[in-house]
Amino acid sequence: MNDRTPPRARAARPVRPAPRPPARVFWIRRFVVLGLPLLLVVALVVWWTGRGQDAAAQGDPSPTAEQAAPTPTPTSQVGVADCVPSQLALAVVPDGESFADGVAPTFEISLTNSGSEPCLVEAGDAAREVVVTSGDDRVWSSRDCVPEDADARTLLLAGGQSDVTQLAWPRERSAAGCPGDLPAPGDGTYSVTVSAGGATSPAAVFGLG
Repeated sequence: MNDRTPPRARAARPVRPAPRPPARVFWIRRFVVLGLPLLLVVALVVWWTGRGQDAAAQGDPSPTAEQAAPTPTPTSQVGVADCVPSQLALAVVPDGESFADGVAPTFEISLTNSGSEPCLVEAGDAAREVVVTSGDDRVWSSRDCVPEDADARTLLLAGGQSDVTQLAWPRERSAAGCPGDLPAPGDGTYSVTVSAGGATSPAAVFGLG
C-alpha cells in the first residue's frame, strides 16, 4: 500500500428533520394570524358605534331645567272663587230627639254647594261655628275654646257636592274666652245651628233628659 494513497472520505451523516413545534406554539401562531384582524374589526365597530351615540346625544340633548316642561299647578284653588252665602246650604241634625242624663249629644253637620259652579269655603274649627241655645240663653259655642293655632280646613266643593262631619257637644256651658266653673246645662229643650262662609243653617231641636 502506497503511503500517498488519500484516505477514504467519511460517509455523510444523515440529516435529521427539525423537530415539530409543540401544539401550543401552533395555536399561538394561529391566534396571531387570525385573531389580530378580528380584534381590528371589533375595534372599528366599537369606534363607529361610539361615534353614532355621540352624534345622537348632540342632536337630541336632554332638556335643561329651563327647557323642561313646567310642573302642572294644582287646580284645587286656582281660578275658584269663595262660596257666597246664597249658594251654601248648611244643615245640622241631632243623632236623636232626646239624650238621657250623662249622654253627650252628637250632631251630623253638612255643608253643601247648592250652585252649579265649584267654590271654596273654610270649615275649620276657627271658622265654622256650632251654637247650642235654650230660648234666649246662649249655652255653648264650638268656637269659645278653639286654640289660636287651630288648623284650617278649606273645602273645595263642586256644584251640588256636600261635606258631612260629626260633632259631639260635651254637654257643658261655654262663653267667650273659655272661662271655667260655669253652671252645667239642665234638662229641657235646646236648639242647635251651624254657621260657615257667612251662611247659617236652620235650627234643629233636641232635648236633654
